Amino acid sequence: MKLALKKLQYIENLIIVVSFAIMVTCSFLSVVNRNFIKLSIPWFDELSTFAMIYMALLGTEAGLRDGSQIAVTALVNKFHGASKVVLEIIAKIVVTIFSAIVLYYSCHMAAMQAASGQLTAALHIPMAIPYLALVISFAIITCVQGITVITMLIHFNDLNNSHTVDEKGGN
Repeated sequence: MKLALKKLQYIENLIIVVSFAIMVTCSFLSVVNRNFIKLSIPWFDELSTFAMIYMALLGTEAGLRDGSQIAVTALVNKFHGASKVVLEIIAKIVVTIFSAIVLYYSCHMAAMQAASGQLTAALHIPMAIPYLALVISFAIITCVQGITVITMLIHFNDLNNSHTVDEKGGN
């Protein structure tokens, strides 16, 4: 499972880096063009926007994976031991189910866009390509969070024991 997570993380990080580079480059060129060259090149802004969408959605998964997302932990912090671990597992299950539902509906949205044949205004690419950002990001979120839930369930006793030791002043 760790190998699958590493591969997903590598793909995700690669897309984030490429999206960021495209966004920054297009934004810079758009500003230079607007202020100095004064040519009409609207696809810079459109490509920058699409790259930002991909980057933001994939960044959501990176934040979930690393635990750097804003979280309301007031309820979880009131519990200790096994009950705290169970609550953490339930929270991960809820995130996984929500992500799977969004993935399901985003697949339908992308398919509808592909079937409609609608093109973007400036780049003239199928609108399904920007909508695929939802499919890709929520597919990765669902897989990573699902694997995390399975790992937490497999190691439930280890997690429970480590929380108990921590509460007694141990490690």
